[in-house]
Amino acid sequence: MLVLIDDREIVSVGYVGGFRNEGVSSTGLSPTDFRDWIASVSETDLAAIEAFLIGACSDRQAFPRHIRERSSAPIIAINETHSLEQTLDLFNAGFDDVVRKPIHVRELMARIDAIRRRAQAKKDDVQFGDIRVFFDGRDPEIRGEALSLPRRERRILEYLVKNRGRRVTKTQIFNAIYGIFDEEVEENVVESHISKLRKKLRERLGYDLIESKRYLGYCLEERSPAVELAPTQPMALPAPILVRALAATAA
Repeated sequence: MLVLIDDREIVSVGYVGGFRNEGVSSTGLSPTDFRDWIASVSETDLAAIEAFLIGACSDRQAFPRHIRERSSAPIIAINETHSLEQTLDLFNAGFDDVVRKPIHVRELMARIDAIRRRAQAKKDDVQFGDIRVFFDGRDPEIRGEALSLPRRERRILEYLVKNRGRRVTKTQIFNAIYGIFDEEVEENVVESHISKLRKKLRERLGYDLIESKRYLGYCLEERSPAVELAPTQPMALPAPILVRALAATAA
């Protein structure tokens, strides 16, 4: 989920609509609402935020300091005009990137991913057992063949891969995919998406990739390639034993 801060509601609404068209959840906040929210938001909700985008607002240089007290997510400034002095001031204030309007939401998403890769030393894709998951909008591949997925299921899979090694709850997945401010969608929709995703993965992999435990959440279950065993050969008996065995059978 992305958070946009701008004095002008029309600007935030425009970006939120653009991200929605790309299947990315986002919300717009005024500077005042954002300051109140960042000071009181829970750690679970905050963990769902992938980046902060800050447009025109007063005292913009102070925002990175407030955000860094709670979150390590990328912080990007969106400028109306080009000014070298202003750009340098924003970088010095702690912004991770400074961009100039007009800028497409896809470019913003690419910049966010680039910042996260540099910070976390992650690649554009991750190989997890037999499946390769990409973070640039491409469908995952299973044993080299693409698996076409709806964007919600693809983003759930990407989220699980990014959090591989630990269990995530239904609420965490919902917040990351739909946003913590979305009240029009029921949280239980996550179960439906994951059920469909698990079925598709199981049909292609031959086993369940996603493990679920009631009240605990979901995690990826990595499996090593099956070790092929040599056919079992009959045990050869020493000659004297074999003779006695045959004699006993005959008797």
